[in-house]
Amino acid sequence: MIFWSLVFAIGVGQAALLAFALWRRPVNPQANRVLAGWIALIGVDLAIKAMYFHGPAPELLKAYRLVSLFPFLYGSLFYLYVRALTEARGLSGRDAVHLSGFVLALAVNAGVFAHDAAQDRAFFESLRNGGHWPGRPWLDVLLFVYGLSYVIAGLVRVRRYRRGLLQRRSDADRMSLRWIDAMAVWQIVIWCIALAQWLVRIPWIDYPLIYGAVVAWVFVIGYLSLNQVTVAAEPAPAPIAEAEPVPASADDPRFPAVEARLAQLMAQEQLYREPALTIGQLAKRSGYPEYLVSEVINRCFQSNFWDYINRQRIEAARACLADAGDTRTILDIAYACGYTSKSTFNAAFKRQLGQTPSAYRQRPGDAVSAAREDG
Repeated sequence: MIFWSLVFAIGVGQAALLAFALWRRPVNPQANRVLAGWIALIGVDLAIKAMYFHGPAPELLKAYRLVSLFPFLYGSLFYLYVRALTEARGLSGRDAVHLSGFVLALAVNAGVFAHDAAQDRAFFESLRNGGHWPGRPWLDVLLFVYGLSYVIAGLVRVRRYRRGLLQRRSDADRMSLRWIDAMAVWQIVIWCIALAQWLVRIPWIDYPLIYGAVVAWVFVIGYLSLNQVTVAAEPAPAPIAEAEPVPASADDPRFPAVEARLAQLMAQEQLYREPALTIGQLAKRSGYPEYLVSEVINRCFQSNFWDYINRQRIEAARACLADAGDTRTILDIAYACGYTSKSTFNAAFKRQLGQTPSAYRQRPGDAVSAAREDG
């Protein structure tokens, strides 16, 4: 167990540094403080387990059991983190309802926490001789179901957020929250390992291995969370007195005029070149209500706002790449067309035209330079 104690100690140090960095990070502050608190709890969890596995003792029993119930908080904290990230708001008193699973687990184990020193020693010996904690095994199964439900709820919220981004922002790919998927998958994998260990008793899967996976998860979260971009919060619901008009019907007589105005803005003013263009900004420049512009894009162009702007950008980039007199690099062309990274541009170009920008540009005598630019 000394090996695992060292592994957990490393995890404690990583968690402490990460929690401090996240708490002070100005990007997405409300969400990062929720995540900092979550990571700090994991650090406390690992610290107690490091001491317990290094030298199990009755004096550590209550602390060990307390942190063993922390996973009842982890699923709900994941959900609260996602909510804070997508809505840019912190926790409130009403969020105490998300502690219900942890409170139930504490209630089931209330007898353990009420033990005196002699009872601690007796219970410790009972555990060493094959005894079980209160509530086992149904409490373990409840933990899995309870935690998984929160993770699923968080992923549903992320999916809804992504759909909204595609309708509102041309830089939606920068805020797609892909690291949330990694967080969720890692948690589910850890819980599946734990459930297998509880129910099937696979020889090579044990409790230290499960928390070794938690240590690895802390490192992954450290990398992903500290590389976040600023996330655009979901727009607040409009007040009832200023409710959005009912969406225009398919035969609204303004559709042709709006469509022509959008074409003008794209062809002459080239608004697609603005990297963080939003549908609100486009509507303001067009002189038409946002809901109407959205309806025209959705119905007349059969796409969402993000797809519509990306088609304009890729078409402009395609024209530049096909121009033998345009000697700019592919990256320069991507930036000029509104993209902020070459990888995003390459992916969008290949998705729309079926080949990479360098392959499209390649001409006799240019194979070497094109390959260099694509690398």
